[in-house]
Amino acid sequence: MIVVTGATGNVGRSLVRLLAGTGEQVTAVSRRITEADVLEGVRAEAADLGDVESMRPVLEKADALFLLVAGEDPQGLVGAAKAAGVRKLVLLSSQGAGTRPHAYEHAVRFETAVRESGLAWTILRSGGMASNAYAWAEPIRLHRTAYAPFGDVGLPFVDPDDVAAVGAAVLREDAHDGATYVLTGPAATSPRERVAAIGQALGEPVRFVEQTRQEAYEQMAQFMPLPVVEGTLAILGEPTPEEQRVSPDIERILDVAPHTFGEWAKRNAAAFR
Repeated sequence: MIVVTGATGNVGRSLVRLLAGTGEQVTAVSRRITEADVLEGVRAEAADLGDVESMRPVLEKADALFLLVAGEDPQGLVGAAKAAGVRKLVLLSSQGAGTRPHAYEHAVRFETAVRESGLAWTILRSGGMASNAYAWAEPIRLHRTAYAPFGDVGLPFVDPDDVAAVGAAVLREDAHDGATYVLTGPAATSPRERVAAIGQALGEPVRFVEQTRQEAYEQMAQFMPLPVVEGTLAILGEPTPEEQRVSPDIERILDVAPHTFGEWAKRNAAAFR
């Protein structure tokens, strides 16, 4: 049985669907999940990664755990998984854990706990996700306008469905044990280009307005820890060559090229209408 945390999120929802579609027994975990949120045959369990005790009953009889960087006790979560008999951990981390470890200390602590667990493990370091564009959904719906800093700086944003597909592969195959993969899209795109792609998906133009760094900082600080805001803005504004590089890992694992941002936008155009 495979336990998927963050099961109602952009990656987790697709991952649960993919695993269930292959006949795997899946337990979908999120803080407020109900049976109505999952496919028939999938077990739904409400639990919180920030509360290790709430996770213990969820992990009983599990063989593998798909884990997010969430909560403050990675050692406790890994210990609970070991005690329950879990044999494999797959951690969804951030590319920043490798390129900017001081800014992404939270993710680094989770990676360390997973690597030192004594269990089989795989770490997925995701680049920025295409679904971050949902932050533009309301202003695009209301005003056909999107706001972002660093309008012409390109990064290879990744489709969450591709991340989910890699997650499904590494959870079901032992060949990836001990590997750390970087997951990106097939090409670097700038905020201006991504907004234009959403406009193309809608069939009408969307205006792009470039924010100052301070404006973006104040907006992000409302829902992100300040060190993560600083790290995120550094990546968005002054990415390293490694952060701009297109990783081959998705294609190597899935034997198919990752989706473009434009493909993601077409598939999710309804969110912006």
